[in-house]
Amino acid sequence: MARKWYPVIDYMECIECGICSKMCPHEVYDMDKTPTPVVKNPENCVDHCHGCGNKCPKGAITYVGDDTGWVPKNKKDDTVSCAACNSNSLKKILVEYMYLDLNVCDRCIGTEEILVKAMEEIKEELYNAGFEMIYRKVLIDTEEKAIKHHFNSSPSIRVNGYDLCETVQENHCGCCSDIACDSVQCRTYEFEGQMYEIPPVRMLAEFILKQAYSGNTINTRKIDYMLPENLKIFYTGKKKINNAACGCTRGCNCE
Repeated sequence: MARKWYPVIDYMECIECGICSKMCPHEVYDMDKTPTPVVKNPENCVDHCHGCGNKCPKGAITYVGDDTGWVPKNKKDDTVSCAACNSNSLKKILVEYMYLDLNVCDRCIGTEEILVKAMEEIKEELYNAGFEMIYRKVLIDTEEKAIKHHFNSSPSIRVNGYDLCETVQENHCGCCSDIACDSVQCRTYEFEGQMYEIPPVRMLAEFILKQAYSGNTINTRKIDYMLPENLKIFYTGKKKINNAACGCTRGCNCE
């Protein structure tokens, strides 16, 4: 799945001249973003081709998987160092996992296991390309947290603020329905024409790689948000059960 040869841009050195994007005949770069060089189709790159790197006037291009000893001819400093020696310069990839429950819900538990596996599979590739993944788990157990995080459905996976799926699709979740003592739906995922209650590893790995190589910064765009009715049902039902368990009639959140 993971490509082992494709260009990586040092955006600190890049002057956005557009030479690399325009000269590549294999459509490796996203022409819609020229002159900013964004690797869109890494799988199109030809093994051991240094064409764009040789043309770069600033020596800002290197290659994942390059063990040939090649050094950008226009690089100011010919000293070759590994990513570990320059860990402070690694670009951050924020992977967030937001969920309702990791004790009972099979869907939340299973999706996290697959997400961790996907991250492990691509960790080395991203590291070699100059990226560091930061994993953040967020328990959304109250309406207040749901509103704060613009939480639409459980479980949700975001990379640099971008959701795995642009639209929310759900079906009945027996586990979360048991927690709320009411009918609750949880998220489903569509991949290559099939629906999944737990997304496949390849779907998650490809999404993380896509966001890493897209050149997008962390999405901080604010949008209008209303708590979905499905989540209202979950939180209301869970609160009623908690209140009944302790005999409280004042709406406490005791467990």
